[in-house]
Amino acid sequence: MQADKLVTRDGRSLAAHRFPAAGTQRAVVVLAPAMGVPQAFYAPFAGWLSRRGFTVLSFDYRGMGLSRTEPLRAETADVLTWGQVDCSAALDHAAWLAGDAPVLWIGHSVGGQLIPFMREPNRLAGALLVAAGSGYWRDNAPPLKRRIRAMWWGLVPVLTPLFGFFPGARIGAVGDLPRGVIWQWRAWCLDPNYAVGAIGEQAADAFAAVRVPLHALYFADDEFLSRRSIESLNAQYVNAPLRFDVIEPKAVGETRCGHLAVFRPRFEKTIWESCFGPALTHLVDSKTADEIP
Repeated sequence: MQADKLVTRDGRSLAAHRFPAAGTQRAVVVLAPAMGVPQAFYAPFAGWLSRRGFTVLSFDYRGMGLSRTEPLRAETADVLTWGQVDCSAALDHAAWLAGDAPVLWIGHSVGGQLIPFMREPNRLAGALLVAAGSGYWRDNAPPLKRRIRAMWWGLVPVLTPLFGFFPGARIGAVGDLPRGVIWQWRAWCLDPNYAVGAIGEQAADAFAAVRVPLHALYFADDEFLSRRSIESLNAQYVNAPLRFDVIEPKAVGETRCGHLAVFRPRFEKTIWESCFGPALTHLVDSKTADEIP
């Protein structure tokens, strides 16, 4: 693992790490984190990928993890800033690292929702969307739906103005988030069509413009998102060849998978080997859209 950095088009410096490929480089993979999750969480998985011939680039969105360089109440970013500016910088850097090799995107949760908002997302050879779905509150998985009303109509409106950011870490909800991020994400989550509904035609056009092969993975015991959540987001990619796999924990030799835990090292011999590895190989080997089921 090597410390790296991304310089965005608005002059921000974002913390990143590079995991060079062992042996011949098959592709460069960008790891885009879930909401409130630092890049360090994915380091064991990134190391596993590097040992299999992938150069991996991980990073933290502005205001998060090692990219948080000032008090969070001073951060002005929203979710679109993360996609349009931060993710674009990650893709630019990955393309520079790759040379003639393909660039792949692994987007976990919100990291898989931001692809349409990046600058020139069709530079990607493909993307693996892990537990990436609409956050519309009525489509949340039952464990989350039972308490999400308190989040959107109670905690966020009360605590965000009080602290100047959303203090999720101290209440065990998502993590600390910039106020622009939580307010925009709330607006998306209250709309049946999520970002497309909240933003409008501009977002619909952005999703429609994505034409790279996508492989979506949904773990059936996800405690945050339902299958309907995933299918709702998938449906927005109207012009991208998309493969969608629903994974039952027992089918991969596990009793529990969930939304976040699948990137933990204990899943290396099961989920990483049987789900992530083949999906990435499939994306690398796919030459045309017609090859995607």
